Amino acid sequence: MPLTSVQSLLAGSTPSKVDPVVEAFNKNSRSAKFSAKEDINEKQQEIVVNACSAALVQEALNTMPDSYLADSGALVVRSGAKTGRSPKDKRVVAEPGSEDNVWWGRVNIKMTEPAFMINRERAIDYLNTRKSVYVIDGYAGWDPAYRVRVRVVCALAYHALFMRNMLVMPEELPEDEREEGDFVPDFTILNAGGFPANRYVEGMTSSCSVDLHLGRMEMVILGTQYAGEMKKGILTLVMYTMPLAKQLPLHSSANEDADGNVTLFFGLSGTGKTTLSADPRRNLIGDDEHVWTDRGVFNVEGGCYAKCVGLSAEKEPEIFGAVRFGSVLENVIMDLDARSVDYDDISVTENTRCAYPLSYIPNAKSPAVGGHPKNVVLLTCDGYGVLPPISKLTPDQVIYHFIAGYTSKMAGTEEGITKPVAAFSACYGEPFLVWHPIKYGTMLAERLKQHGANAWLLNTGWVGGAAKGRRCPLQYTRAIVDAIHAGELANAHCDTEPFFGLKYPTKVKGVPDSLLNPAASWESQADFEATSKELAALFNKNFEQYLGDVPEAVAQQGPGQTKMAYPAAAGSNN
Repeated sequence: MPLTSVQSLLAGSTPSKVDPVVEAFNKNSRSAKFSAKEDINEKQQEIVVNACSAALVQEALNTMPDSYLADSGALVVRSGAKTGRSPKDKRVVAEPGSEDNVWWGRVNIKMTEPAFMINRERAIDYLNTRKSVYVIDGYAGWDPAYRVRVRVVCALAYHALFMRNMLVMPEELPEDEREEGDFVPDFTILNAGGFPANRYVEGMTSSCSVDLHLGRMEMVILGTQYAGEMKKGILTLVMYTMPLAKQLPLHSSANEDADGNVTLFFGLSGTGKTTLSADPRRNLIGDDEHVWTDRGVFNVEGGCYAKCVGLSAEKEPEIFGAVRFGSVLENVIMDLDARSVDYDDISVTENTRCAYPLSYIPNAKSPAVGGHPKNVVLLTCDGYGVLPPISKLTPDQVIYHFIAGYTSKMAGTEEGITKPVAAFSACYGEPFLVWHPIKYGTMLAERLKQHGANAWLLNTGWVGGAAKGRRCPLQYTRAIVDAIHAGELANAHCDTEPFFGLKYPTKVKGVPDSLLNPAASWESQADFEATSKELAALFNKNFEQYLGDVPEAVAQQGPGQTKMAYPAAAGSNN
């Protein structure tokens, strides 16, 4: 690609029709004009477009001081001061085309047009000072009917390699779906994470800012080099655009058996979503981001982003095997002499990660699309130890628990946490929602009813309580999932636990009977009851914010509530 300026890379990212306010700022913004070259030394800047993995690995090793090759061949990097996402620094521009649709508040914080344009110009100016700028052109989505063209412009080779792994690259598409001619992006990410935001810009609360403009279809990143911000920016975009097309975006993993029976796994970080979907006996569709359309499900991504804490060949052989040349290991600890990674060392962060292409999983499906799900599994890691390891959900219950999105933060995982802390994340992906959670819950209810999928609440957390108990062994969790896929639990005999109204099977092949009843694992029944009531109260308090928005039958699925029959058209008017 000929030497050029960063501005020219944005040629396809500005919509042909913009509102007058945006257009006014465009005219007054030096960095929005293609002709502004007075501050650019084109002879010193190289723009590297869609370089292969090997070239990007070499670039990273040559240009990043803390980058190394591990003995597995994976690229080991550090993301700097930020080792995770910065949700409090996320901003969404309040612009006429989308403002009335956005769920404003603690998740989507309003940003003005002028503030965005200042941050945008700051990012472009920074990128124009770099000796090398890296560009990745790829796609979000395997289904050609809903595919989004994405352009990433960044200053770090490791970021380019990361997004090369996470996007669907043109060469991965079937030949009849490959586009000819110039790549014109629908969505552009400007990652200038090595340069801080100006704290005096309106709305800035730190030197970090992650800004999304749905009118311009642009994302600007300042003050954080954590690569996951780009990945989740695309998820946030899809969370907005897909409901406009009457399709359901999901923060979930998905796999299918040899007969094409699809299972969706919903879950927050640490619940086992990636681990359980990487089943060697089933084809992996994807580990994190999907859309349930009128004709089935498709993966948004071309790769996986797995947590690495405690990773081993014995427990997670598919993921362990994917850590090889072309993969990116973030913030892990490595022996510099032997080049071996210690996955149990979380001295930098518990959020150690590996990004690798979907094709690195031996049983990954390509194209990554599937039919309508037969099973929907909601994952939770209950640190209180009172929820059953597996519960069969009624239609009302699945919507209640989907909107609640419960899991636990465990003692020791964050500074100051000395006992389990309940965490609720609407739709198992609250930081990435753009519409109100009821929008997604209603769409899920409609699809579950239409396609007759079974729904389950799978607890991968503690049995016997956090203090004296233990986490449910992975072998038993896998046995439960196997029983779900075999159809053994669909009509199994169930008992009902008294605090949450959850029905749990009394027998599962390969799982001790005593494990299935949460009360049986506790030494003290008084402690079990007290802890159950404590968690139940937290469920009810969290759900108060949705009362009046959900159908009454769904609201009454809260702990201790009187159960009602599920209305045929529940949620249809919300």
